Amino acid sequence: MRTTMKLDGADLLDLARGAAFLGTGGGGDPYVGRLMVQQCLDDGLTVEVIDPLDVPDDALVIPTAMMGAPTVLVEKIPSGEEAIASLRALEAHFGRRAFATMPIEIGGINSTIPLVVGARLGLPIVDADGMGRAFPELQMETFGVYGISGSPLCVTNEYGDSALIHGRDNKMMEWLARGAAIRMGGCAYIAEYGMSGADMKRTSIRNTLTLAMRIGRCLREAKDRHENPFDALLRLLPDTPYSYGRIIFKGKIVDMRRETRAGFSVGRARIEGLEGWDGLMEIEIQNENLIARLDGQVRAIVPDLICIMDSETAEPITTEQLRFGQRVTVLSVAVPAIMRSPEALDVFGPKGFGLTEPFTPIESIV
Repeated sequence: MRTTMKLDGADLLDLARGAAFLGTGGGGDPYVGRLMVQQCLDDGLTVEVIDPLDVPDDALVIPTAMMGAPTVLVEKIPSGEEAIASLRALEAHFGRRAFATMPIEIGGINSTIPLVVGARLGLPIVDADGMGRAFPELQMETFGVYGISGSPLCVTNEYGDSALIHGRDNKMMEWLARGAAIRMGGCAYIAEYGMSGADMKRTSIRNTLTLAMRIGRCLREAKDRHENPFDALLRLLPDTPYSYGRIIFKGKIVDMRRETRAGFSVGRARIEGLEGWDGLMEIEIQNENLIARLDGQVRAIVPDLICIMDSETAEPITTEQLRFGQRVTVLSVAVPAIMRSPEALDVFGPKGFGLTEPFTPIESIV
C-alpha cells in the first residue's frame, strides 16, 4: 500500500498553479476551484489523494467534472453539490457505491471538482486523470481512446435539474451532453466513464495531481529564491512523463478575440514579439490553446501543451483571463507517450479540431 496524501492549504495553492499550467489555458478558473476545496478543509473535511495502483481492480471509480464554457463559469460559481448529484445518479444506475472519484482532466477547476466531491462524500481521489491536460470534448479522454464507454453520463445544474445520457458512442455522448449543458446555462457538472479499478489503471495518465503540485511548488520556490522560475520549470520537466519543454515565444498580447459558441469558448490570441523575439504569434483557442503559429509557421500543436504565462510573475494564464497588453511567455511541453499513440491522435490530435497541419512533436519543431 502506497502512502496516501491528505492535502492542506499550501498544497492547494501549488495544485491550482500547476493544474493551470498543465491545463494549457482550459479546464476552468483554478482560483474558483481552490476556494471550493479550501472551504471543505475549513469545514474540517479531509481531502485524501491515493495512488492509482492502490485502487482494487474490481472497485468502481466514477470521475467527476465541470463541462461547458470556462467564460460562463466565471459568472456562474458552483457549490459542489451539482457534481455530487451526478455521481449519486450513476451510483444508483450501477446499483453500487463508488470506491473513489478522480479528475477527467488535469486543468483548472477540473483538477479540483473531484477533490470537493471526495471531501464531501468521504471518498478518496485517484491521483490520475483521463487527458493529461485539458481538452474541450468528453470523447477526448484516454479512457475512451482505450476502450471505455463514457455512457451513462449524468449532467446536473445548480438547480438540481439533471439528465442521464446514453450515447451510442463517446462522441454522441459528448454531443448530447453538450446540448444539455448549453440549456443549463452554458456550463454544468457531470459524472461519466464509470469504470473498474483495473480499467482505470490501464487507461489513465497516472500521478498527475501530484505532478501539478510539483510544478506549482517549483514555480513558487524558484520565485522565493529569486531564481528564474521558467528555467526552474524546464529543469524539472525531464524528471516527469512530460519529458521536454521549451520557451517558444515572448511578447505582448496585441489582439484578443473570444466568444462563447456552441458551448465552447473559442477565439484567437495575437502576440507581438518582445525581448529579442521577433514576429507575430497567433494561438487558436477552443477552451484550450490548440496551435501556436509564428508568422504562419507552426511552433506547437495539440496534443502537446501550449502554456501562456505572465512574463513577470510566471503565473499560468487561463484563456478567459487573457487580455490586451499582457506581457507573456509561451512554453510548449511534450505530453506522455500514452497521448501520442495513433489511437490517441485520431481522437485528440490536430484533425480532431479541424486543423489541417499534422501533429509534429515539439522536440522535432525547429
